[in-house]
Amino acid sequence: MPTLKILDSIGSIAPADWNALTDKHPLLRHEFLHALHETGCAAEDAGWTPQYLTLWEGTAFVGAMPLYVKTHSYGEYVFDWAWADAYNRHGLDYYPKLLSAIPFTPCTGTRLLARDGAARKALVEAALALANTSPVSSLHVLFPTDTEARLLEDAGMMLRRSVQFHWHNRGYVDFDAFLATMSHDKRKKIKQERRKVRDAGIVFRHIEGRDITPELWRFWTKCYGHTYRAHQSTPYLNLRFFEQIGATMPENLLLVVGAMHGDDVCASLCIHNGETLYGRYWGAIGYSPGLHFETCYYQPLEFCIARGIKRFEGGAQGEHKLSRGFLPVETVSAHWLKRAEFADAVENYLERESAGIHRYVNELQEHSPFKAQPG
Repeated sequence: MPTLKILDSIGSIAPADWNALTDKHPLLRHEFLHALHETGCAAEDAGWTPQYLTLWEGTAFVGAMPLYVKTHSYGEYVFDWAWADAYNRHGLDYYPKLLSAIPFTPCTGTRLLARDGAARKALVEAALALANTSPVSSLHVLFPTDTEARLLEDAGMMLRRSVQFHWHNRGYVDFDAFLATMSHDKRKKIKQERRKVRDAGIVFRHIEGRDITPELWRFWTKCYGHTYRAHQSTPYLNLRFFEQIGATMPENLLLVVGAMHGDDVCASLCIHNGETLYGRYWGAIGYSPGLHFETCYYQPLEFCIARGIKRFEGGAQGEHKLSRGFLPVETVSAHWLKRAEFADAVENYLERESAGIHRYVNELQEHSPFKAQPG
């Protein structure tokens, strides 16, 4: 019978042992998560207190669930602010809560890192037991796999649906081949957007892994921070974090940098495993029409096509992605609330919301940017 341990750091677990259970997901790598904690980005002072559930057979590591005690709902991308407000209006505390997720990362992937089904079930039972006995209001598991979602639902958690937009590689030989599959108006719009960027004199380069110099990391962090502040937000991540993943997982990193007349003006950071590319962050210190779409979508798409990468997940939300070749995909999260009266109200709400999500996806699919297939 495996032994359960709750860890406030994964530093004591060998990266190779942890990574063997991640299904090669780059954003679940030990190096990525440990960097978030070590650099203070996802740490207690930032409202993310690691409480990782881990399973052991003797000294052998056999399973884990990334788990945090949260004192807010920032950086999650499944929005429960209304639930927190309802608790507050009834004189109750919604925070702290328990959250299983990749901080600041709305990407589907395993949340029950385990060698077999028995270990996954043990992790679910342990998480619910911890939520029951801890001074928290609830347990939330964001963006698990479909198989895990069914397991969580069977254990009594409520499922919530949301929508993202993903691009799929149909074996395109180049970007023009991708454009050729799109309807005339969508193809024309993309060409116009890209032409505006070229006419502004902006030239892009793709920089990978260890070729990302300290100077580039500083420039990237400047762009990232500038864009957050321009939207009256505080950046979640810092230079130390970017430098650390640059040193520990360079094979997964792509930095797209745009220069105007020789001066760098924008960048986007993507993370990939050779099969899927995750568009994560972007920033700019200047403005030019079409710059965001070129930096965040079209340049990474060219990289995917050149490398034969099968899927590009562009992040949370964004209907504007549909007209640029990203199709709607339903994602799921699982939720458990300790107080029965709130759980009943949320369950009723989620039933209505899920029906609306299904209708929304069907409507989006009717507006596919691609040409109708013959027959």
